[in-house]
Amino acid sequence: MKFLLSILFLLPVVLKAQDSVVIITPAKFDKTTDQVYIAGTDGWIFRQGNDTNWAKENLDVTGWKKLKPTELSVKHADNRGKVEGWFRIKIRLSDSLMNRPMEMKQIGWAASDLFINGRLIRSVGNTGLNGQAYEEHSPNGIPVYPVDIKPGVDYTLAYHVVDYVSPVPPAMLKSEHTGLRALLRITGPNYNSYFIKTAMKESTIYNTIWTTVCSVLSILFWLLYFQNRKERNLRLIAGGTTLQTFVTYCAAAAGSNIGMSFTEYLAYSFGFNMFVALTSIYTVLILVNIFRRKVATWAKIFLVVYFLGVATSFFLKPALAIPLLTMSQVLISLLCIYYIISSWKRLKGAQWSIVVGLLFSMLCAVIYLILFSMYQNQSNSLANLIITGYSLSFPLSLLIYVSMRFKEIIHDVRQNAAQVVQLSEEKEQQALNQQNVLQEEVKKQTAEIRNALDNLKNTQTQLIQSEKMASLGELTAGIAHEIQNPLNFVNNFSEVSSELADELKDAVTKNDKEEAIAIADDIKQNLEKILHHGKRADAIVKGMLQHSSSGSGKKEPTNINALADEYFRLAYHGLRGKDKTFNATMKSDFDESIGNINIVPQDIGRVILNLITNAFYVVNEKKKAPTLKGENYEPTVTVSTKRISSPPHGGAGGLQISVIDNGNGIPQKVLDKIFQ
Repeated sequence: MKFLLSILFLLPVVLKAQDSVVIITPAKFDKTTDQVYIAGTDGWIFRQGNDTNWAKENLDVTGWKKLKPTELSVKHADNRGKVEGWFRIKIRLSDSLMNRPMEMKQIGWAASDLFINGRLIRSVGNTGLNGQAYEEHSPNGIPVYPVDIKPGVDYTLAYHVVDYVSPVPPAMLKSEHTGLRALLRITGPNYNSYFIKTAMKESTIYNTIWTTVCSVLSILFWLLYFQNRKERNLRLIAGGTTLQTFVTYCAAAAGSNIGMSFTEYLAYSFGFNMFVALTSIYTVLILVNIFRRKVATWAKIFLVVYFLGVATSFFLKPALAIPLLTMSQVLISLLCIYYIISSWKRLKGAQWSIVVGLLFSMLCAVIYLILFSMYQNQSNSLANLIITGYSLSFPLSLLIYVSMRFKEIIHDVRQNAAQVVQLSEEKEQQALNQQNVLQEEVKKQTAEIRNALDNLKNTQTQLIQSEKMASLGELTAGIAHEIQNPLNFVNNFSEVSSELADELKDAVTKNDKEEAIAIADDIKQNLEKILHHGKRADAIVKGMLQHSSSGSGKKEPTNINALADEYFRLAYHGLRGKDKTFNATMKSDFDESIGNINIVPQDIGRVILNLITNAFYVVNEKKKAPTLKGENYEPTVTVSTKRISSPPHGGAGGLQISVIDNGNGIPQKVLDKIFQ
């Protein structure tokens, strides 16, 4: 009786120490990945807190409650946001799994310790075991670790988990972002081969293809834009492909999360959402500009609402975020379809490539949502192919559009060039015809101009001669006075010589030899004076003739000093002939070492005469000026000659003739025209 009572007393204790056993059969393994998500199976019990004794194989589980690792949530967190507890389960591999090696895999940012039958098998991160500081798990590339689990034997799994609530909304555990069912899994021998040789390899290849293609396209489009800055479409296309590059990069980084902290994962995930939103908006803007449409006000409001919706979805739990993000993408797709349909009749040429690429991208998105919704895809390769079509079809269609558009532009340029060439040829023919007409007209006008020029030259020669004669006429009065003086001397000395001749006769008759000699000497002196004044008159006449004649233009040896002195006097007496009140002091300073020089005396004489005449004119004006009345002003004109060894502007030595006056000088307005 006591034995029965003891059995009845111990029975409840034995029952509390037992857990139900979960049988792992081949049917529970995923055929593709060769794994079973044990974290999501029934049979788990949970106790919040931390006690390493809870890892023991035989443990009183009184107070433990049924809870799977996938059901862990923020409601189990303390006031510091920390979630810590132990899960226990009993498993048994079915006999059909005999001789099949088994491995286990832990993933996520939660730190965890796995015990089998009270023995520590694996720790990821640091839960604080052995008094060490907590350290979250950073997912790495080691896929699995082997465990010694034999079919037909019961094993007690104790799973110690420490996780924290995400620092940013939504309120969920860090490990929930990658799915709690991935916390713990049992894998078969084919998993490693699938994960390393297929999943990781394909993921790396496709991520590299997506990012590389988009990067190359964005660089290409930016280079084209910088060469054609006026093409606004190129700037939008380059911006859109650049954003698509960031989308593929952030998706690849957040998807692999190998060796990545939770903060980095959040940054890439948020970047992915934002770049997806901006890429979609850029897609609409590209359509609007290429189709030559305008963004209506309602469409602008729609784009703002869409962007806010995508941004908000990041701060929601997956159960709400995925539907909201999906709905937002559906609405932006409908907006693109609206612009395609409304522009359908006006589409042509390169614009059709945009339509085809965008519609194909939408088709890939629909196929992915239908076949692989909620990430329950059964074929990773097929998923990657569909994502490739979705990610690259529109950027590649932009490349096709740009290529076709440049071809269209080149075709238009060639047509315009052909028209320009044809027009140029027509204009050239017209120009040739006009040129022939003009040549005939030019020949005719040239002949007339030559005749007119010949007449002009003759007239000019006559005018010059007339001016000379006019100048000679003006000088006549003064020159007549100048000639009268030597003629008076000639007459006087002739009369005296006649009287002396009579006296000489008387002296000879009287045979007064001395008187006769003295009278003869006087007659000789008179004759010399008559000769001197005769030559003086002759020089004046020659000067007048030279001034009035046209000259031969040939150079001849000339005494420049005598020429300057002669015209100095001619100018003075010329002005005296016109104005009896005119008077001026005449000074000369001639360099006697000059001698004769080869010049055209008529031309040089006229230059000297004009210079001296102008000098006399300005000193006479100054003398008559009202402001000088009563002042002691004596008009003075100086003519000088000087041999110079080297002229101011270079060259051989020469002769300098200077005409200086003390008048008012030449006015500036006249000075500017003095060499015309």
